[in-house]
Amino acid sequence: MNKRLFVGGLPYETTESDLREMFSKSGTVESCTVIMDRFTSRSKGFAFVEMTTDEEAQNAIKTFDGTDLGGRKIIVNEARPLEDRPQRNDGGNDRGGRGGSRGGGGGGDRNFRRNRW
Repeated sequence: MNKRLFVGGLPYETTESDLREMFSKSGTVESCTVIMDRFTSRSKGFAFVEMTTDEEAQNAIKTFDGTDLGGRKIIVNEARPLEDRPQRNDGGNDRGGRGGSRGGGGGGDRNFRRNRW
């Protein structure tokens, strides 16, 4: 079993120290990371907790999966490895046809079509 756990369904106010304190009841917590939205700086409602041993991780799953935390039922299970995902092409360079990289996403398209004939 993996020692890294996924913890989902967290209240948005949950901090890493809250989780570290909670999971330390099942064993030694090596790391704890609440995943934050980079634009709003608010929790996304899930976290990863890494326990020292597989036995401690299994104990944490049995102890905390389905329990109530701040009025929400949390999910605790083994974290899966990150899967390779196809590269996204939404960086702005191809938006709006020909004018996408000119700042407005389509602004240059208008002049291109007018002067084409």
